[in-house]
Amino acid sequence: MRLLILGGTVFLGHAIAAEAVRRGHDVTCVARGSTNGAPAPLIRIDRDDPDGLAPLAGEHFDAVIDLAKMSYPHVRRAVETIRTDHWSFVSSISVYAEHVTGRVDDPVFEPVESANDPENYGAIKVASENAVRTVWGSDAFIVRAGLITGHGDVSDRFGYWPARLADTGQVVVPDALDQPAHYIDVADLATWILAGAEQRLGGTFNAAGLPTPLGSLLAEIASVAGGDGELVPVAPDKLVELGVQYWAGPKSLPLWPPPGHIIGANWDVRPAIDAGLRYRPAVDAIASALAYERSLGLDRPRNAGLTRTEEAEVLSLN
Repeated sequence: MRLLILGGTVFLGHAIAAEAVRRGHDVTCVARGSTNGAPAPLIRIDRDDPDGLAPLAGEHFDAVIDLAKMSYPHVRRAVETIRTDHWSFVSSISVYAEHVTGRVDDPVFEPVESANDPENYGAIKVASENAVRTVWGSDAFIVRAGLITGHGDVSDRFGYWPARLADTGQVVVPDALDQPAHYIDVADLATWILAGAEQRLGGTFNAAGLPTPLGSLLAEIASVAGGDGELVPVAPDKLVELGVQYWAGPKSLPLWPPPGHIIGANWDVRPAIDAGLRYRPAVDAIASALAYERSLGLDRPRNAGLTRTEEAEVLSLN
């Protein structure tokens, strides 16, 4: 299969490209080229340039996988320009305005035809999905991904925990250990997306992880990480009072969603499972995340989580 990956140099795109090369496909990656490199030939293209896709003019691909993060113009220009037999687009569960049934027909945000606007991330993804469907209809393979973890993840929205629980001392956790948490390993998601391109899969799918109580997940992470830290639950109201953020960002506790927020909802992933999505055992996913954290350095500055100083402050005031 002649496969074009719009991305392919980092994290999920890199994982898809690497697996496609391993399977013997003829893979071409497209990116600015300012990242860590691709596992296949790379065409350097600036998708902000309205004529940036010109190097692909006249080319035909068996399948295209577009990983555009937050730009409707990127998606619209690509889907209207590139010649192919199948189109996959990686979207996000952030498209949902509310959780009703957990299925893909739950209400989504009004589309925003913009670029690089974090405040409208979900709405931009909705507009991008619509652009793909305008051209491909139900034949488009649209993947609404949940929290992706594993090799290549530098967000710390999951990796913070195996890194922290590989160490010692008292570990601040939210006293909401019965609430569900979910994640999907990047290798599992990449394998399924590639299979969808190979099989010309069409439709819109939720591709979040299977829900697990946060306390059970943290206990399993601690077991795999091998540290001897003591989990200290702190009341959510107290955490908020002390300036600890939900979910992500500086001074946060990853996997702890705001009350009622879409990122903490359970999504119907049965259609994706029926279409071939498989999840590796949790111990393997955690071990992969921990190995990557060790390669980066467990004590590195982080994009999410608590520093030891912040953690000590919370413990002292709890």
